[in-house]
Amino acid sequence: MVVASSPGELGSLFAAFDKDADGRISAAELRLCMRAALGEDVTAEDAEALVASVDADGDGLLDEGEFARLLRAEAADVKEEEEQRRRGLEAAFGMYAVEGEGRITPASLRRMLSRLGARREVDDCRAMIRRFDLDGDGVLRFDEFEIMMMNA
Repeated sequence: MVVASSPGELGSLFAAFDKDADGRISAAELRLCMRAALGEDVTAEDAEALVASVDADGDGLLDEGEFARLLRAEAADVKEEEEQRRRGLEAAFGMYAVEGEGRITPASLRRMLSRLGARREVDDCRAMIRRFDLDGDGVLRFDEFEIMMMNA
């Protein structure tokens, strides 16, 4: 779902979704626009559920205020998913990192891989780190680890 950052942008987005220009967005219009604009293939049932989730007057259609609430709810969901993903990455990073140092060394990577049943030599671990070691210091900081995990 797209998030509008200004009232004018919200109005433009609402108008784009309101294909029949009746001042209301139906579940069918929502579904069509999500597919066309975002590449999200939403089922009719899911589109109806999205509309119902913010349909304050119960007419089965979204006015501009209800549409704005839907966008805010979707943005909050995306933010929560991002926070959960980051917490998961931080936990994983902590498993590999040298305790108290906030970095993954070739030796700490080798140790964790060994615990997971994947035996590697320190030179192999050094090569693995080198691929994502942006500052060339021979270790991975969290931001480099995050990039590595996004490319995995």
